[in-house]
Amino acid sequence: MQDILGTAMTPHGPRAVRIAVAEGRIAEITPDSAAGDALILPGFIDLHCHGGGGDDVMDGDGAAARIAVYHAQTGTTAMLATTMTAPVDRIRSVLGDVGRAMAAPAPGAAEILGVHLEGPFISPDMLGAQPACAREIDLGLLDAFDALAPLRVLTYAPEADPEGRLLAFARARGIRAQLGHSPCPYETAEAAFRDGAGGATHLFNAMSPLHHRAPGLVGAALAHADHAELIPDLLHVHPGAIRAALRAIPGLYAVTDATRATGMPDGSYPFGEITATKCGNGLRLADGTLAGSCLSMLQAFRNLVEIGLPPSEAARRCATLQADYLGLYDRGRIATGAVADLVILAPDLTLREVVLRGR
Repeated sequence: MQDILGTAMTPHGPRAVRIAVAEGRIAEITPDSAAGDALILPGFIDLHCHGGGGDDVMDGDGAAARIAVYHAQTGTTAMLATTMTAPVDRIRSVLGDVGRAMAAPAPGAAEILGVHLEGPFISPDMLGAQPACAREIDLGLLDAFDALAPLRVLTYAPEADPEGRLLAFARARGIRAQLGHSPCPYETAEAAFRDGAGGATHLFNAMSPLHHRAPGLVGAALAHADHAELIPDLLHVHPGAIRAALRAIPGLYAVTDATRATGMPDGSYPFGEITATKCGNGLRLADGTLAGSCLSMLQAFRNLVEIGLPPSEAARRCATLQADYLGLYDRGRIATGAVADLVILAPDLTLREVVLRGR
């Protein structure tokens, strides 16, 4: 049995504790006034991650496993391997690679919980930085994709599913269907949320914006969504808009939307079939469009604290809400019986240690 001491961000608030870990789970939590200055957080869970450390999920050939190892080094203990819009054969190949990575996890890797399928069932008129390979909804294709690697989250444009066939398919499979990459009007998005759409993908980005006479997808999400993901790199979304979304959407959680440029030097990087340029913490196409991010979940946590969230609330937005969204109630929290995925920080929020399933 291993003991970890510090101030833990528990469901009951910050507490000075001794955490006993055994067989990969938290066996016991006891008060300890001499716990030291470490800040213990639940391991971060990233539900939208394309790459990092020079690799992209769409590369295949072991890329998903390498990305999971890379992000574990900055506190991500579980993640969804996220695809992008591409030809069907390419997506099939990539999902096979993800399935193999899940079946034989790499040592020291964040656990890959499944796939976030971002496209191809999105709007060709709101691609953002996605390749121009959007296609009509095909439930047979979705079934084939799900057989290669479990789909946990699916981004789609609601106007492409007027009869709700995709939404019904997703609900029957336990897949969280999210609205995104869509110029749809408020009414279309509101109907999808009413019928069970799970949330919104990278809220505010690549969707019809909020205007007081045309609220768009953003307005529908703020008014009706229980969950939504948001990229808190402070480039994709202004801190004021983050605060507005926090007041409106109870299950608003952080994602990275990280790309292969995450953790890499400034320069040019392949992005789909084109090239994007990294400068500082931003990655952009030639026309200035943001192309995913260079964010880690650790920096997402720090940024939420920087804009005023208490560390306990920032930790909840970086771990607990993601686990709850996927129905994984033994993850993303510091509680007896939970998986012992932990991030240990110094008082200045620098990283001291990452604990993966008790190791």
